[in-house]
Amino acid sequence: MSVTRGPMSDPHEIKIFDRGHVDVVKIGTATINRNTFEPGWRWSTSVKPIAGTESCQAHHVGVILSGRLGVETDDGDGVEIGPGEAYEIEPGHDGWVVGDEPVISIEFLGSVT
Repeated sequence: MSVTRGPMSDPHEIKIFDRGHVDVVKIGTATINRNTFEPGWRWSTSVKPIAGTESCQAHHVGVILSGRLGVETDDGDGVEIGPGEAYEIEPGHDGWVVGDEPVISIEFLGSVT
């Protein structure tokens, strides 16, 4: 049996952008992200200039630890995700912090490619 571990407090990579950052930890073939989005963060204003796409094209699977995340798909469907809720968000969306509390979430990604 093999066990691999790594502290979230010492990430392998930190991605920093306007009003937020993502701490990246790689465990075996998986990647775990801890997202921190400050009030006022919105993908279309904070990340879109870096990504260069009209909407977020990432596939997200995770859980909200604190704060509330608003999401609108390219089709116009909207949802608000809160603490303790697991989520899957498919490519083609915008996201933003709802209210005055930072959004902190953990996301799980499959094999590192």
